[in-house]
Amino acid sequence: MKFTIDEIKSEHQKVKSGADFPNYIQAIKNLGVSHYTTLVTDGNTKYFDDENNFAETGKKYDVLEIAGNADLENFKTRLKLHQKGGTDYPTFCKDCAENGVKGWKMDFNKMTCTYFDKNQNDILEEIIPSQL
Repeated sequence: MKFTIDEIKSEHQKVKSGADFPNYIQAIKNLGVSHYTTLVTDGNTKYFDDENNFAETGKKYDVLEIAGNADLENFKTRLKLHQKGGTDYPTFCKDCAENGVKGWKMDFNKMTCTYFDKNQNDILEEIIPSQL
């Protein structure tokens, strides 16, 4: 594997709001990350390289209960607010849980972010901006 969790954490510390996100994506992509999956339940993120080797962060916070039914419209509203810097990461994770979003997959080959529900169904796909 080409990267370590410490290298990724170092890049992540530079992110202060959604506006910093494109630079973060480019930085970890340069480290050799091809995709990652984040689970809202406890914040664990698995980072993968092109050979599907991975490193994971482990639990980041107390377990959040994921709502049974996804409220996509409300989630989109909260997501836009977060992307504009209106909420911090813990608040965004709570918003995800309350709106039935179990996690997301970032794919740097397709440059997409796909949010999924409790049943692993994809409910929203967005293009990762190269800049905001």
